[in-house]
Amino acid sequence: MQDILEVQGLTKTFQLSAKQQKLERTKQKVRVAVDHLSFTARQGEIFGLLGPNGAGKTTTLRMLSTLIRPDSGDALLDGASVVREPDKVRSRVGFLTSELKLEDCFTPNYLFDFFSGLHRVDPAVRRKRKEELFTRFGIDRFAEVKVANLSTGMKQKVSLVISIVHNPEVIIFDEPTNGLDVLTAKVVTDFLQELRSQGKTIVVSTHIFSLIEKLCDRVGVIINGRMVVCDSLERVCDGLSLEDRFFEIYKETAGDGE
Repeated sequence: MQDILEVQGLTKTFQLSAKQQKLERTKQKVRVAVDHLSFTARQGEIFGLLGPNGAGKTTTLRMLSTLIRPDSGDALLDGASVVREPDKVRSRVGFLTSELKLEDCFTPNYLFDFFSGLHRVDPAVRRKRKEELFTRFGIDRFAEVKVANLSTGMKQKVSLVISIVHNPEVIIFDEPTNGLDVLTAKVVTDFLQELRSQGKTIVVSTHIFSLIEKLCDRVGVIINGRMVVCDSLERVCDGLSLEDRFFEIYKETAGDGE
């Protein structure tokens, strides 16, 4: 399979305020969130980033989505640089995060049309894609209901749909099932598998072992901002459950950044 996403030594640091230093009981003024991270994601696969909270997963995905710039390093999306060609990258990537907050006063119809306009989706293509996606996720019955009156699961479905209005080549999901009920979570995971079968490249970050085991072809374990293991799920597990293997890896490496 062809490498579609090439991550090359991404590094990101953040300044700590005096208040943060006090709360975290540290004298360090700078936190290294992502530390020379490298990996590839291939066409037609789901790549999982697995790590504990604070490992650097979300920061990595934000850099890949061009929401924040790396301090150093780069990532190439089918040859387009997140550093030098962010507009080109944005046209090819969809990013969904649990932190995406939809405005309460808007409807799914309005949001779909608004984000389609941002991505310059042709009106005829927009209408067809809206019909397909709204029907697929059961949004059609709530198309004119304000976000404030939607259930948590329906809000997540709307967030998912508007993140892929432009039919991107690469889809990046940060904790895609976080906070969802089991029925909505299954709808989301089934759709991810469907996207893979269409040849899409999908990058998923999570701390849920079962989600990685169910979805991912390859997995990268990230601890303290560093990629410590990256291979096929079978090779990473090495005969153990993913949970057991993860804690082995964690015990071996977690102290390096502390």
